[in-house]
Amino acid sequence: MADLFGRRGADLPPVAPPPLAERMRPRSLEEVLGQEEAIGEGTLLRRLAGEGRIPSLVLWGPPGTGKTTLARLLAARGGLDFAALSAVTGGIADLKREVAAARAMRTAGRRTLLFVDEIHRFNRAQQDALLPHVEDGTVVFVGATTENPSFEVNAALLSRCRVVVLRALGEEALRGILDRALADPDRGLGGRGLSVEPAAADLLLRAADGDARRLLNALEAAAAGAGEGPGAVVTADLARGAVERVLRYDRAGEEHFNIISALHKSLRDGDPDAGIYWLARMLEAGEDPLYVARRLVRFASEDVGLADPQALALCNAAKEAVHFIGMPEGALALAEAAVYLALAPKSNSLYRAWGEAAAAARETGSLPVPLHLRNAPTGLLRELGYGKGYRYAHDEADGVTGQETLPEGLEGRTFYEPREIGFEREMRRRLDWFRRRREEVRREGGGGAGGGEGA
Repeated sequence: MADLFGRRGADLPPVAPPPLAERMRPRSLEEVLGQEEAIGEGTLLRRLAGEGRIPSLVLWGPPGTGKTTLARLLAARGGLDFAALSAVTGGIADLKREVAAARAMRTAGRRTLLFVDEIHRFNRAQQDALLPHVEDGTVVFVGATTENPSFEVNAALLSRCRVVVLRALGEEALRGILDRALADPDRGLGGRGLSVEPAAADLLLRAADGDARRLLNALEAAAAGAGEGPGAVVTADLARGAVERVLRYDRAGEEHFNIISALHKSLRDGDPDAGIYWLARMLEAGEDPLYVARRLVRFASEDVGLADPQALALCNAAKEAVHFIGMPEGALALAEAAVYLALAPKSNSLYRAWGEAAAAARETGSLPVPLHLRNAPTGLLRELGYGKGYRYAHDEADGVTGQETLPEGLEGRTFYEPREIGFEREMRRRLDWFRRRREEVRREGGGGAGGGEGA
């Protein structure tokens, strides 16, 4: 039996080395390229890492920008044990196991950095399960996400973390990674006598699109076709064959936000052709159609507003159509909404009014509601003056009382100012009439702080 197993073992092929992208992971913070703004010399995170005071972090950036690598390097620089979970395959049971191990290590005088990849894939309950262990210091939590953490990470967990934004790698950083892989004889391709034509290098860099992993995978595939030895050359044809011809769209990456931004701005500029193109880019790449519908509904309120009140109704109808009939048929309803929005009159008056009103609410705090506007359901409250002097608009001949309806300190403040465009022309006419009539009533002595006996 031993001889049989021995012969079988001898016949097995050698274990393949890890992929080039894995072998070329930076071994120190000094080797990290393209993320100087986040972790370069003099940054707060670099200084805290050197002092062994790694805070809990959320690393947000597109694929291939070094989130996992950075987490490992921070743990090493800070003298922490490294533990990792994938939110795609792990659950609360796995989290409990890692926390228990971290607690045991802490008893032994060592701290643990718990890295959770794709933290946005954890649901609310799973994210909440992390909270007590982050708060009591059992683990230093580092989450990685390609989604906007403001939307995908629970507010309670996010408030206990610093968000570190990692950018898609620029050409200079990618070229440095390419050159390093070609030169390194131990981890890279440096021992093969391989060269890369300038045109091939340019093609690989463009195809990488800011993603170091994609660059190194393509380089490794192209190098496999070039052979080895002094005459081995990666040509443009080899590079071209190694590059996947796919739409550069990643629902969980930065391009997700770039393309939805392009859709918004095309519609805002009144360009239905560009709008329907960017819509198609998202849907053809597998974007959730209800996400797109939500964005169109938002656009209808933010960028069209009351210049065309029908826009919001149409976008809601498109959302219901997608929900009712599904895809791909629902795409036409979204296309209808997108074209309508592009050609609708635009006004951000409502958006600006809301922003100014919200800012006023934050800045002025809890200003008391004027007594005449307060609800008075009990005798005690009526004795305290609640509701005293309130004038019922329907009892007035033209429905205008002239009474002040903003709190003290904000009297006379205006927030909504419609434009002379689309239906907002009519809103402008109505608003001007109401403002003019209120002033007339007040001059006639019918308004004041509370109107009537409350004046």
